[in-house]
Amino acid sequence: MRPAPALHRRDWEDLSEVDLYWSILSDPAKRHGGWDEQEYLASGLVEIDARLRRAAEVGHPARGAAALDFGCGAGRLTQALATRFAQVVGVDISAQMIATAERLAAARANCEFVLADGPDLRMFEDGSFDLVFTTIVLQHLPSPAAIRRYLVEFVRVTRPGGLIIFQLPSRIPLRHRLQPRPRIYRLLRAAGVPPDALYRRLHLQPIRMRFLPRAEVQSLLEQAGGRVLAVDETPVSGIVSAVYYVTK
Repeated sequence: MRPAPALHRRDWEDLSEVDLYWSILSDPAKRHGGWDEQEYLASGLVEIDARLRRAAEVGHPARGAAALDFGCGAGRLTQALATRFAQVVGVDISAQMIATAERLAAARANCEFVLADGPDLRMFEDGSFDLVFTTIVLQHLPSPAAIRRYLVEFVRVTRPGGLIIFQLPSRIPLRHRLQPRPRIYRLLRAAGVPPDALYRRLHLQPIRMRFLPRAEVQSLLEQAGGRVLAVDETPVSGIVSAVYYVTK
């Protein structure tokens, strides 16, 4: 059996192959290639503008030199951050995602993309970034332990006075936790069914959703040396999504 990180990478390479933009920004109306590239990139500008306006309210980051986009996918938010920061690095587990991000951002000299090749951010030194940003990424990591590990890493690579903005569900009702369709996807994929057939014919995909309780997240961040400035929670169909603003 493949270890969880290898399966996780394969899942996202599969999704990159069958419906890359939808796998990153899963609007039901945009499934099966419905995203226009320019519309897709424009949505990143809107999102980053909203998050940084909220960041200004909490008074961080202190500088705008370097930003990290964790789980950058095709660089939708990396490019948006590049309009606000001198240098932006996007990191992703999928080689196909990285290749697409590099193509789309070819004209932006201040964007760099890195393929994640380990379970942490060891490729970056302590205090490398003024901003660490990630959204709709942590919830799809292969385990709660992986989420916790990256939260600690976010604090490590953030400069004093910098800011970490991340989204993570703080509650998922029991009825939503079983998630049988991703399990069936992996079983059939292991049996040799191609990803295109699983996605387009059987309407299956491997994305799973995880959460960590807000109290646990805040305690973990504080132990790592972070200071939580604000948490904005939004409930949708019983799932509570939280956006954290953290400095150190």
